[in-house]
Amino acid sequence: MSGPSNASDTPITDHRQLVEVLASGEKPSAAWRIGTEHEKFGFRLDDLRPPTFEGERGIEALLKGLTRFGWAPYEEHGKLIALTKGMASVTLEPAGQLELSGAPVETIHDTCKEVGSHLREVRAVADELQLGFLGMGFQPKWRRDQMPWMPKGRYKIMREYMPKVGTLGLDMMTRTCTVQVNLDYASEADMAKKFRVSLALQPIATALFADSPFTDGKPNGYLSYRSHIWTDTDRDRTGMLDFVFEDGFGYERYVDYLLDVPMYFSYRDGADGKKDYIDASGKSFRKFLKGELDVLPGALPTLRDWNDHMTTAFPEVRLKKFLEMRGADGGPWNRLCALPAFWVGLLYDDAALDAAWDLVKDFSMAERNALRDGVPKHALKTPFRDGTLRDIAVEALKIAHAGLRRRARADACGVDESGFIEPLLEIAEAGETPAERKLALFHGEWNGSVDPVFREFAY
Repeated sequence: MSGPSNASDTPITDHRQLVEVLASGEKPSAAWRIGTEHEKFGFRLDDLRPPTFEGERGIEALLKGLTRFGWAPYEEHGKLIALTKGMASVTLEPAGQLELSGAPVETIHDTCKEVGSHLREVRAVADELQLGFLGMGFQPKWRRDQMPWMPKGRYKIMREYMPKVGTLGLDMMTRTCTVQVNLDYASEADMAKKFRVSLALQPIATALFADSPFTDGKPNGYLSYRSHIWTDTDRDRTGMLDFVFEDGFGYERYVDYLLDVPMYFSYRDGADGKKDYIDASGKSFRKFLKGELDVLPGALPTLRDWNDHMTTAFPEVRLKKFLEMRGADGGPWNRLCALPAFWVGLLYDDAALDAAWDLVKDFSMAERNALRDGVPKHALKTPFRDGTLRDIAVEALKIAHAGLRRRARADACGVDESGFIEPLLEIAEAGETPAERKLALFHGEWNGSVDPVFREFAY
């Protein structure tokens, strides 16, 4: 989840300013970049419990330790809650899940180098604190009430609001981890085409990355329980956004959608003159535009407010000044590189994008939603037409692989980016997700315990 926006405090006086924010993301293809984000669960090596924020072995101590690698601290009310280095940041999810928001880079090689460097730094500090980190989609062992909470203002507001709009929102906040990739677009038409392709194929990513089969130490009946959680978090701000496939879809229509997403907060000067989160949960941004927000009477929103508000919608694909792919469970290092490889291969090569659109353009709304609803339990085995989702996954991976080959972005050894997609090809060919492999271990050599996952799959 995001921190406060660094956008300007320019007041919004015209609806066109909202559209212009999205249009300002347009870039020529030569300037397209790749931004990868990934989250991971911390645990104490002795008892496997998640570390609290404070204490000698806490998350704050970990963040302080990472400053030795050139990361600058960011505090909120005197608490160290984030780090920055250039355009990259290290932030905290609500229960202390550690997130790297990578800098915009040119190639998957750069992404993997960045992820590898980050994980080495985290490991160096974590070893000193006797902590470990695990990449999965859902916390496999600890109950919701056993998870700590981080001292971030926006999380307090969300924590109080979530139970009003769904039954699983607090699980989303405290017990899930994901890997995401942010990608650019050249124009409104390019954005719309990429949005449609990535929404239709998002269930493919969910299936290939499915890695959350345990809850409270037991199988939960799902392969991607993380994905299931989003179905009962907050229907006002989640889902497949069927309107994206309607004729005429563009920036204006997405702005209309965002204006109907209830607010969480405004980050403003408090009574003490310091910036703080003003609770506006459930309020209307449309009223805010008219100066009619009761918690900020007479105040108009700023571009900072709008940029913050854009981060509080959680659809399967999210539009900001780039497109954000949100369907995948967290996982090990090679899958952190595989996700951007998959989407870059599909969306950053014209021939691949055309082929991907041909693959999905005749999917009906009912079919798209049936895939979204089916993958949390069935992943690649989700029925689709005369076969299963695996058939579509294999085709999509072939298209992405060819797109990466045509991009021909080589490393210093002359190797292109297509190798990064190999872990996904192997999963699709085997028809067995990471979750199914962990379930086999649970019922086999792990003897009905999830504890070995912290040892065998830690970074």
